[in-house]
Amino acid sequence: VMEVKLNLCCVFFILTAATVKAQVNPEMCRYPLGMTGGQIQDEDISASSQWSESTAARFGRLDFDTGDGDGAWCPDIMSEPGGFKEYLQVDLRSLHFITLVGTQGRHADGMGNEFAQRYRIKYSRDGSSWVGWHDRMGNQVIEGNKNTYDVVLKDLEPPIVARFVRFMPVIDPSLIVCMRVELYGCEWLDGLVSYSIPDGHQMIYRGLDVFFNDSVYDGATAQRLTKGLGQLTDGTWGLDDFLHSHVPGAWPGYDYVGWSNKTFPKGYVEVVFDFDHIHNFTSMKVHCSNMFSRGVRLFRQATCFFRSESEWEPDPMTFRPSAEPLSQSARFVTVPLGDRTASSIKCRFHFSDQWLLFSEVAFQSGSAVYNTSLVFSTCSCASSGDDPTHKVDDSNTRILIGCLVAIIAILLTIIVIILWRQVWQKMLEKASRRWLDDELTARLAVQTQAFSFLRSSQSSEDGSGSGSISTYERIYPASADYQEPSRLIRKLPEFAECSGTSSRAGVGSDGAPHYAEADIISLQESSDSGSITAINTNLFAGSDSTLREFPREKLTFKEKLGEGQFGEVHLCEAEDMQNFLGEDTLMEGSSKSPLLVAVKMLREDANKNARNDFLKEIRIMSRLRDPNIVRLLAVCVDTDPLCMITEYMENGDLNQFLCSLRLKTLTGGEADQQEGSNEVRYSVKLLGMAVQIASGMKYLSSLNFVHRDLATRNCLVGKNDTIKIADFGMSRNLYRGDYFRIQGRAVLPIRWMSWESILLGKFTMASDVWAFGVTLWEILTLCKEQPYSQLSDEQVIENTGEFFRNQGKQVYLPQPQCCPDRIYGDLMLSCWRRNAKERPSFQEIHAQLTESR
Repeated sequence: VMEVKLNLCCVFFILTAATVKAQVNPEMCRYPLGMTGGQIQDEDISASSQWSESTAARFGRLDFDTGDGDGAWCPDIMSEPGGFKEYLQVDLRSLHFITLVGTQGRHADGMGNEFAQRYRIKYSRDGSSWVGWHDRMGNQVIEGNKNTYDVVLKDLEPPIVARFVRFMPVIDPSLIVCMRVELYGCEWLDGLVSYSIPDGHQMIYRGLDVFFNDSVYDGATAQRLTKGLGQLTDGTWGLDDFLHSHVPGAWPGYDYVGWSNKTFPKGYVEVVFDFDHIHNFTSMKVHCSNMFSRGVRLFRQATCFFRSESEWEPDPMTFRPSAEPLSQSARFVTVPLGDRTASSIKCRFHFSDQWLLFSEVAFQSGSAVYNTSLVFSTCSCASSGDDPTHKVDDSNTRILIGCLVAIIAILLTIIVIILWRQVWQKMLEKASRRWLDDELTARLAVQTQAFSFLRSSQSSEDGSGSGSISTYERIYPASADYQEPSRLIRKLPEFAECSGTSSRAGVGSDGAPHYAEADIISLQESSDSGSITAINTNLFAGSDSTLREFPREKLTFKEKLGEGQFGEVHLCEAEDMQNFLGEDTLMEGSSKSPLLVAVKMLREDANKNARNDFLKEIRIMSRLRDPNIVRLLAVCVDTDPLCMITEYMENGDLNQFLCSLRLKTLTGGEADQQEGSNEVRYSVKLLGMAVQIASGMKYLSSLNFVHRDLATRNCLVGKNDTIKIADFGMSRNLYRGDYFRIQGRAVLPIRWMSWESILLGKFTMASDVWAFGVTLWEILTLCKEQPYSQLSDEQVIENTGEFFRNQGKQVYLPQPQCCPDRIYGDLMLSCWRRNAKERPSFQEIHAQLTESR
């Protein structure tokens, strides 16, 4: 429960981060980096010297007392006045954005009276090149402690990006100095270690000198600034009017770095960005001024080159902002970088007016979002209760922390309510499922015992029960349970895990549960047999008295089709199957030749639950009798492994069959003859296939059977283009790409699913109608491509969310080339209506397709 709370806490603030322009916010990036909490290890804390072993560097942790040592780091040789030879160094192991430092004196159980009244800070990103910090006015010395116990926090203005930080006490030689320290900030995930730009220019505006130099740059400064970071990465973006600044008393233009086009004959400014290692870059965000009334505009074009090794790659990315904004307000411009990999990026920003002004540049690479301050801080919320930042003498900080505490309290209350609802919901579901399993087990046991001596009474019992079929499904009110697509991935596993009731139709080869489950089992049969709970797996439990044990020795293995929840699925030849079934059952093929069948085989080491589920599926399939539904022919349950034998059509599944038709067309087969009449002939032939699928689904819907995975991969093709609906697609590796995996647990065919199935976990006859519309689209396109092939799996989910939230934004599957207008407009689109009640029934679909042929 605590892990769920922390994860939701992080999710909440990640979403909040998106609302603050996705940039580093120094006011939020103020959380302890591990000196106090112990996340920074002893081996990462070093010093130039130590007074004694009991005042070594590892004891220099703020507000930390283990009972060992003398309570602080104390150097051996004190620096001279104004000097800073001695230092306490902290290695953060990676780059961090540091906004705040805290210091404390030595307490030593009340015996120590040493503290640092002043100190300086040096920092480094690589451990070799060190930079002395100074504030925006050039001051290097920081005022420290006045006593041994108070924590004194100082904002670093400007903030620094560093891995190594050194605290250097500046003291009178007559005094002893001891220090305990802490660093505050957040991890710097975009990896930028330096940028190189031309030195900023000076503007004279109405007699006022406006300086656009990078005043806090920490690299080499000459005509061009190199190997450093500065105002473009300080987390502060400029105001709309560049004459004003966030910094009190700063000169006009302070927040911006800018250039005039008069000194750039080529018409562009070149900026080079260097990173700590090779990244996969998604985009770059540049904050620009747009005061065009003063000759300042957004850049006209950005051309970015990439370098991973020693030379720049020849093919750059070019971006032009879409439209000239009418507003003069400053703004972020997002430059797409096309998922290019590089360790350095060189961008040329072309002038569109006299001046070009930047105040912030940020990168997004891979899945790492640049604004990590909120993510880091909130994920550390469990341990930030003792955060001493509340002692900062800054009213804005106190207000901010108070707001955060209030938000977290509200969030925790919501989490408690949600968890309470989920616990009760799961308890009710488990109770319903346990009742269903017990009831079904009792029924199967009664039938098994009665089979050997009351066969006729068994048939009458099944006949009386067939009228009480009902569908068991989870219902969620749309208004209360709608989830934004960005949160959907975290919730779907719960739906996938609990969305069904009885027997699962199969899983992927790695054992993840298949969401599709049959719902044909009646919940209303009398419970007179309540005391019988055992099940005899040595006899099959089908409701059809004609279902018999088939001799195993007459099955010949031909091909392994795939793996499912119960074990393996094999393609076999069944010898003498026609005679076994009798004259009343007509099957394709000669009675003298072996019959092609599919055999589902239970693993020999399967547990009791798997055996029960296997027998449940036998019971369900034994009830299905329709020309367009794959039939269960026989079983092998007298010994292990348990097997069920079903039809398998000689032309394989419909998806591959249609692909072969397409290939035949492309290679100059009969489809090249008389193009116009051929297109009509193909359309009629394909619609005939759709009519058969609609007929099979009409039969299933009459039994309240929800298929949940209707697609061409789950339809088999026999002689004369006979179509029968099956459920083998999930178990075949060939179609693994059609299923979207949720956190390694559940797999869902989201490209065929209705919005309510994706967002609410709700599967009904209407959701099967939606899937039929997609299946019809597959048929009429000859399975040339996957549905929504231009969208990623995540975008498919986003698509349903946009539609659910605001109609008119959903991307529909396009009309196939050979699809009549009335089929697409009147049938397909009606299958994809948002209101499930407005979708046609399978009876209506079958009638409409029959009339259209």
